[in-house]
Amino acid sequence: MKAMEDQVVQEELGYQDDEESLFQDIDLLQKHGINVADIKKLKSVGICTVKGIQMTTRRALCNVKGLSEAKVDKIKEAANKLIEPGFLTAFEYSEKRKMVFHITTGSQEFEGARHNYNPDTVLTAVTASSSTSSLFTILQGTKRSKLLGGGIESMAITEAFGEFRTGKTQLAHTLCVTAQLPGADRYTGGKIIFIDTENTFRPDRLRDIADRFNVDHDAVLDNVLYARAYTSEHQMELLDYVAAKFHEEAGIFKLLIIDSIMALFRVDFSGRGELAERQQKLAQMLSRLQKISEEYNVAVFVTNQMTADPGATMTFQADPKKPIGGHILAHASTTRISLRKGRGELRIAKIYDSPEMPENEATFAITAGGIGDAKE
Repeated sequence: MKAMEDQVVQEELGYQDDEESLFQDIDLLQKHGINVADIKKLKSVGICTVKGIQMTTRRALCNVKGLSEAKVDKIKEAANKLIEPGFLTAFEYSEKRKMVFHITTGSQEFEGARHNYNPDTVLTAVTASSSTSSLFTILQGTKRSKLLGGGIESMAITEAFGEFRTGKTQLAHTLCVTAQLPGADRYTGGKIIFIDTENTFRPDRLRDIADRFNVDHDAVLDNVLYARAYTSEHQMELLDYVAAKFHEEAGIFKLLIIDSIMALFRVDFSGRGELAERQQKLAQMLSRLQKISEEYNVAVFVTNQMTADPGATMTFQADPKKPIGGHILAHASTTRISLRKGRGELRIAKIYDSPEMPENEATFAITAGGIGDAKE
C-alpha cells in the first residue's frame, strides 16, 4: 500500500514537472479525437501548443484553411480538457511567476537589482534602530538604483523608445550577447531571434560586445537567428516562424528582439485615412507577441521611434515629442523605457511606464563593448 502511495505521489510530481515545463504539445490533442491532418494545419499557422489554442479565438481558427466550425469546436473542446480554464489563487500565480527570468543589459545602473540588501547592514540596523522609520531609512540607503529591477523581463514586452542616436539599437545588440550569458536566479542563457525592420543589425557589432564579455565570436553569432522584415505583413508572418522555432527548440530561445516595431507600419499605412486599419493590424501583432512571450516564457524587447506632437505646444510641455503607436502600443508594452541623449556618449534612461517599477532615471554609456555604466 505504501509503495502504491509513493508511486501516486511520484506521478503527481511528474505531472507538475510537465506543467512547469514550458508547454503542452499540440500533438496531445490526438488522444482526444483530433486527427493528425488538422493538427498539421494548426502548426502551419504557428499554433503548436495547447495553450496556443486557448489564446486563439474561434473566428481566427475558422480562418485556417481546411478547418470548419464543427472541427474548431471539437479542437476547442479537446484543448479545454487538457487545460484548466479556471482561476488561480494569488499564491499559486506567485509560484508560477517564479519561472520569470531577467536578462542583464550590461549596465548595473540601468537595471539595478531586485534584492540588494547587505545582510550585515540590515543586522546592524535591526539591533541598533529604535524605530521602524529609522530602520526603513537605513534599508533604503543599502539599495542600489534599480531602474529595471534586474533586467529585461521574460513573459513581457519591454519597449525602449527615443530619438535617433539615443542607444535603442545599441541596447538591442548588447542584449543579443548578454542573453547568452548565465545570470542571476539560475538563468542559464540561451538563443535570440532578431527581427530587423530598418537594416540596422550589424554582426560585427556583436563581435565587439563579445570581446567585452570574453566569449567566443562564432558561438555568439551562431546563437542569434536573424530575419529582415520588408513589410508590416512580412513582419507578422515572421511571428509564425518564431512561434514554430520556439516550439521546435523548447526552452532554448530566451529573447525576441524587434528593431523597430513601428517602422514598417509607418511606411505601409500613411495618413489619417489608414490610421484605424494600421492600429488594428498593430494590435493583432502586439497581441501575438504577448501570447508568444507567455506561451514559451521568453523576453520580448522592441524599439520604437518618436514623432512630433502638434498638440504639445498648446499644453506647454517641455518635450513636444511622443512615441508612435498611440494607446495600442502603450497598453500592450509591459514596461516602457524612454531614452534620451546626455553629454557625449552618455544616455539617460527613464521608466516611462511599468506595472511594478517606480518612475526613475539612470545614466548609462554607449561604449565599444555595448551598453555599460557611465564613468563618473
